[in-house]
Amino acid sequence: MSNESSPVLRIGLTGGIASGKSAVADMFAALGAIIIDTDIIAREVVRRGAPALAEIIAAFGPQVIDKEGNLDRAVMRREVFSDDQKRERLESILHPRIRDRTLALAAESGGPYQIVVVPLLVESGFDRFVNRILVVDCPEGLQRKRLMSRDQESAAQVERILRAQADRTARLAVADDVIDNGGTLEDTRSQVTVLHEKYLALAN
Repeated sequence: MSNESSPVLRIGLTGGIASGKSAVADMFAALGAIIIDTDIIAREVVRRGAPALAEIIAAFGPQVIDKEGNLDRAVMRREVFSDDQKRERLESILHPRIRDRTLALAAESGGPYQIVVVPLLVESGFDRFVNRILVVDCPEGLQRKRLMSRDQESAAQVERILRAQADRTARLAVADDVIDNGGTLEDTRSQVTVLHEKYLALAN
């Protein structure tokens, strides 16, 4: 993968929803990697008073805001995963802001190497800003089970969410490295440790 400006080795960590990206990122963090998580940045760019939130209200209406004036994520998710045009509109508001903030953080963060967590890495074009792509993989049946348990989503909504993302085969096709997160936590941790050593060697 190309990396347009960074002297620091930058790994794009991606995977389907509920595949375990955050757990894997936490394991890398414990080993000393710099973690930049675009899910956290996405929450920052839609905080109360932010220009992106005003643009979302203008595009989707006040029903996507909760009583405290924050973005109602459950309502927003129902809106966009039932309508591709709405999803693309939301992404056009959020993705450029998330990308700019992510790159700014990466430029100032340093570290032995950086793990940039980007759920829609390839779909958003962010792959051009990283040196390698690491895919966290697990069987789709396990994704469905985790998603329904974690987010209390209906089976129909889970299928809509999965269809909106690159499918498992497409993600694996672009991977430089893969972590199989379908087993135990210790299985996953041992894979992270091996990759940590690999990334340190590559960075040097």
